[in-house]
Amino acid sequence: MHFLRAIPLFVAFFASNQSTCRSSAGAGQAPAGASTDGEVSLPGVDVGSLTSREKRDWSGLVSELLAPCPNVPVNIAQCVREGRNCVACMPAAKLLAKQVRSGRSRSQAEDAFFSRFAADRVRTIDVDDSPAKGPASAPITVVEWADFECPHCRHASPALEKLVDDYPGKVRFVFKLYPLPGHAHGDSTARAVVAAMNQGKFWEMHHALFEHQNALEPRDVEKYAKEIGLDLKKYKADLELEATVDRIARDRKQAEKLGITGTPTVYINGREFNFGKFDLNDDLPEWIKLEIELAAK
Repeated sequence: MHFLRAIPLFVAFFASNQSTCRSSAGAGQAPAGASTDGEVSLPGVDVGSLTSREKRDWSGLVSELLAPCPNVPVNIAQCVREGRNCVACMPAAKLLAKQVRSGRSRSQAEDAFFSRFAADRVRTIDVDDSPAKGPASAPITVVEWADFECPHCRHASPALEKLVDDYPGKVRFVFKLYPLPGHAHGDSTARAVVAAMNQGKFWEMHHALFEHQNALEPRDVEKYAKEIGLDLKKYKADLELEATVDRIARDRKQAEKLGITGTPTVYINGREFNFGKFDLNDDLPEWIKLEIELAAK
């Protein structure tokens, strides 16, 4: 069995309402005395669509929060104005504008900023022999915990896999199992995909299960196993193996250590892409592009 190294992750889908299936950097506060009076205008940041109140909130945030680079001890606004050596300053200012524009309160926007940039939000995730797409040497590692009966996981799956093709050589996508107890077919489909993985057909079964999410009875899944060319005798035997149960339990245990309670949960270089704070379509591409830029430096 090939073991991938544990990747220390430096840098996880929808809007907050019903975006997941559930089972039941140096960034910081600016020093005291930082100015928050008046409205801020920064080159390259479009705040024209913000209301007066939103402009005040955004101006306060970029004036109070430190630049997301530990070696740049100024606030975000000053970092952008002076062109300081922190590639994340402009993205941080834009992120805060987008958060405020989306109706987030100042405290919610601030929390999104820390989620994206604060060093203490980064976790180390072991991708040891988990199924993956993309090279192990890729600077960006995207890890997803998912349940095959979760409709939000099905929705997210194409966008996450597409990252590998959109950024060749730059992104590695790793999949982990987190069957939810509230889903009748969560455990059985997790067993099925592990059994398929034993025959080198993980992604084929992965795609079949999401494609036919409305038909996940064991007889249905066995039909998919036959269609993707599995040895059915071995497939059926592997469904009941203790090793199969252990494999699922290992992913679940790691998820629980991270505090994961629902699916999909996504981490990008160890930083959670929280679907209650960030949008799959609008925020994910920008997140990946910045990570590639950061990795290059």
